Amino acid sequence: MAAYQFDDRNTRWNTLGGFQHLAYSILNIDEARLTADVLFKFAANQKIVLHRHMALNNTFVIQGEHRLYEPDGRLKEVRPVGSYTSSPANPAPHREGGGDQDVVILFSIRGNDGVLYEVLDDDQNTIATISMQDLKALYQLQQEQARSTTVTAALS
Repeated sequence: MAAYQFDDRNTRWNTLGGFQHLAYSILNIDEARLTADVLFKFAANQKIVLHRHMALNNTFVIQGEHRLYEPDGRLKEVRPVGSYTSSPANPAPHREGGGDQDVVILFSIRGNDGVLYEVLDDDQNTIATISMQDLKALYQLQQEQARSTTVTAALS
C-alpha cells in the first residue's frame, strides 16, 4: 500500500503564545453543539507543554506518529497515522508530541462551553486555561487574518 504525505500548504498555521513545538488551525466552532474542530501540529521528537483535557476529545492522526508522555517524560502511548481515539475528560496530566516527523492531528473537542484544557507547570500547578470562549476568540482572529491576507493578495 502506498504511503501518502499530508499536504498542509493551504493550512493557516498559528502559534499559541509561548507554547513551543505546537501549531494549530481552527477549522470550525459549532456553538450550538459545543464542538470545536482543530488541527494541531506537534514538532517532531519534541514534547508540548504539560496539560490535562477537561472535555471529550476525539482525535484522528492525519500525518506522523502521535506520542503521549507521562508528566515525568516517560513515553505512555504511541498512536500511528490513521488512528482514531475517543478520550473523555481526564484529570491525569500528560504531554504530547510528534514522532520522527511533525505529527498532524484532527481534534474534535466536544460538549463543554467552559474550560477545555488546563496548562500546568512541571509541579502540576495550573498556570493557564483554554476555554471554548478562548477558542472562539482565536477562531475569529484567524478568520480576520485570512480575510486581510486575501484582500492584500487581491490588491497586489
